[in-house]
Amino acid sequence: MEQAKFYGDIAEGPASGNAYWIETDDGVRVRVGTYDSEAEAKGTILLMLGRFGYVERYGRVAKTFAEKGYSTAIIDWRSQGLSDRMAPDPQAGHIVSFSDYQKDVAAFLKAAEELQLPKPYFLVGVSMGACIGFRAMLDGLPVAASAFISPMFGIKMSTIQRIAAWPLSWAFQKLGMGQKYVPGESGAIYVLETPFENNNLTHNNAMYDYWVKQAQAAPELQIGGPTMSWLHEALAECRRLSTVPSPSVPCITFCGELDQLVDNASIKRRMEKWPNAEFSMIRNAKHDVLTEIPEVGGDVMIQIFDFFARANSAAKR
Repeated sequence: MEQAKFYGDIAEGPASGNAYWIETDDGVRVRVGTYDSEAEAKGTILLMLGRFGYVERYGRVAKTFAEKGYSTAIIDWRSQGLSDRMAPDPQAGHIVSFSDYQKDVAAFLKAAEELQLPKPYFLVGVSMGACIGFRAMLDGLPVAASAFISPMFGIKMSTIQRIAAWPLSWAFQKLGMGQKYVPGESGAIYVLETPFENNNLTHNNAMYDYWVKQAQAAPELQIGGPTMSWLHEALAECRRLSTVPSPSVPCITFCGELDQLVDNASIKRRMEKWPNAEFSMIRNAKHDVLTEIPEVGGDVMIQIFDFFARANSAAKR
């Protein structure tokens, strides 16, 4: 594997942070980042972030993981971070087929093996990353347990928006215009365009300021809004996943009561029929509960670490 650019100064993660270029089966170059544990190794967390995600975005979170004995591996999905962009407009959050993300997952897992990251593996999936991770678990992703943060099992829309989204996104794809932005979206960087008071991600001012500083220092890591093709493929994948049985892998899931991005009702339905699963709705929390105010995000972390320890102990019996 070839070394990739890594912005350690803005990541503020463990000093062991590193990044590598890997290639998927369809020839897309994606970036993987790693952080070593700072305590006795308990395994590796495969961190799958959402649509705005990139390696450095969760550097502070990876530091907490490291302090608790977990190495971390993070991937820039195609069209995100420093990975190859899939549209002529590099700011577009574009995907041709949602199944393409599984090609990224396969390359990610291969890299973890080649880097000999400590086992067992655990999955932490955030928003779209949880949707991708869920599909990977159905396909046999070798993780001992999983934790989902506001998983994208459904996209929050009004009834009118949902009625319009399906035929419009389908038509744009069929007419070869799938790379157009969803109406109302653009290539603007969300954290630079949205004041903290109006953001739909977190109540944690310090965390939001951290993301703003990252975007100012390295705008090349950022993307803008989703394309019509991404919207159609995401809606279709959510619909497909709603009909499948849950995997046998233990899972703990957290949602924010005030989430404006994903459909909490879809998450509740999934968790109600998932054996070995735990579910928590966090009052007064926004979308990214893992980076919410410290008393919220910290408690979520504690619950994840406890769940992973219990799941790993049960697997050894």
